[in-house]
Amino acid sequence: MSMQDVFSIAVVIFTVTNIGALGLETNLREALKHLYSVRAIGLVLLWGWVVGPALAFLIIRLMPLAAGHAAGLFLISLAPTAPFFPMLVRRARGDMSFTASFMMLTTVGVVLFLPLLAPRLIEGLQVDSWSLARPLLVLVLCPLLIGVAIGELARNVADKLLPVVQKIGGLFLLIVLVLTLVLYGRDLLDTVGSFAPGAQILFFVAITALSYTIHFGLGQPQRSAMALGMCTRNIAAVFAAFFGITNPPDGMFVMVVLVVPLAAIVAVVAARLFARQAPTS
Repeated sequence: MSMQDVFSIAVVIFTVTNIGALGLETNLREALKHLYSVRAIGLVLLWGWVVGPALAFLIIRLMPLAAGHAAGLFLISLAPTAPFFPMLVRRARGDMSFTASFMMLTTVGVVLFLPLLAPRLIEGLQVDSWSLARPLLVLVLCPLLIGVAIGELARNVADKLLPVVQKIGGLFLLIVLVLTLVLYGRDLLDTVGSFAPGAQILFFVAITALSYTIHFGLGQPQRSAMALGMCTRNIAAVFAAFFGITNPPDGMFVMVVLVVPLAAIVAVVAARLFARQAPTS
């Protein structure tokens, strides 16, 4: 078994455990609370799959990115909301019931929209929508639904499983990062002299600021949750989609990996700023 095979297996385990943990900790009743709001659903769709890709398109036109880096930016623009998103919302003193609804919407949205939009947005990508959708269905939607089902049918079991699954997910995240450095370390170093890191930071800062300030009447706790969800990226879903691509351009995967530290840094800073503006009562 080659190092690349080990890496692929680690990515699968990381993806399944992190999305499964998201399902285990989701309170379905809380999640459904805001799903009846046309405004909330409309805003998630607007920021996630209209403004996000449009912003990526604008950045690509303004900055001389390599083809692979541009493809990676488009791919990550289609996958909002990281599994650690609730932790950030708590730090920001945001609305946790809105957060549960938001996560359900964005996770399902990624499975639906990423396979449809990626082949149309990424120039030269020779992949059909089903090739992208299949790993998302198996590695993202199924673990999410199984986790939610366990939580609804056996809450005590879900509470016991959650910390175990989270630890496994965290362990395999570290394994994925180490193997990424081993396999792609030179490529990551090469991005230092490129526009790739700057393009990502610009994307994260812009989508966070826009979704927070243009809120269409949402209260501050909902605005902070919306902005943090749009700032972070579902790296597990992006990994799953990437490995469904048979001809990824050089540099695309490196752009995907850069999301892990850069989005986290921007999101942590944003959460602290939002916490200062949160209502005191």
